[in-house]
Amino acid sequence: MATERIQFMKVPFDVVPEEDFEQTILDLLAKKGPQHIMLLSLWDFLRARHRGEFHTMVVNAALVLPVSKSLIRGIRFLKKNTPDRYQSFSLIIKVLGILEKHYKSLYLFGAHQRSLLQAEKNVRSTFPNLSIVGRFPGYYHKTMEKNILTAITKAEPSLILAGNGIPGAQRWINRNRLKLNSGLFIWDPDVIDIFSERKRRISEKTFKRGLEYFPQILKNPLRIFRIFQYLWYNILLLCYRLLKRNS
Repeated sequence: MATERIQFMKVPFDVVPEEDFEQTILDLLAKKGPQHIMLLSLWDFLRARHRGEFHTMVVNAALVLPVSKSLIRGIRFLKKNTPDRYQSFSLIIKVLGILEKHYKSLYLFGAHQRSLLQAEKNVRSTFPNLSIVGRFPGYYHKTMEKNILTAITKAEPSLILAGNGIPGAQRWINRNRLKLNSGLFIWDPDVIDIFSERKRRISEKTFKRGLEYFPQILKNPLRIFRIFQYLWYNILLLCYRLLKRNS
């Protein structure tokens, strides 16, 4: 079964069968230009529904996968073919395993210098056959941008794995895609800090229950107000269900 792209309330998602995931990654590596793999939370999804740079970036992404349980529930509610839900770090581990198996390469980009160095050390020990062809920390001065792009272009990595400290976050790849070679690009704000053991990953138990947002609320209580966005999402689902029933 090939990868299928569905449209869920104006936002694309990709349905990739588990048995086809490795081949899907290899097929993306064979394509020209940077291939952006996006992992969308519910809040990302709501933002992607509006016209603008983020919407364009999602539409043009090579692979769009859901991380929120609410998105899976909504897709099923509208009776569409349902994609697998991925925890960001688990998916990144899965991709790195595929790249190592095929002796591909990695460029680490983002986070603070100390965290980046420790992350590189831990990735090397975990994936010994994966070639790390470069690294550069985040939070850099804008005058360094040209040098960074030159370094990445010369290294020709199979995957650019980016963490926090990147200007524009994952918009960085969309803004620089014409200056980069082919290869995969994945952005996650915590990935490098998790590899460096400076942050803990969300437990599988918490993720499967769909409770991964609660630790974020504990860190920033103001995020509780996103309940209004959640309610709006459910209203949208009902409206789309009614429109589909009446069409």
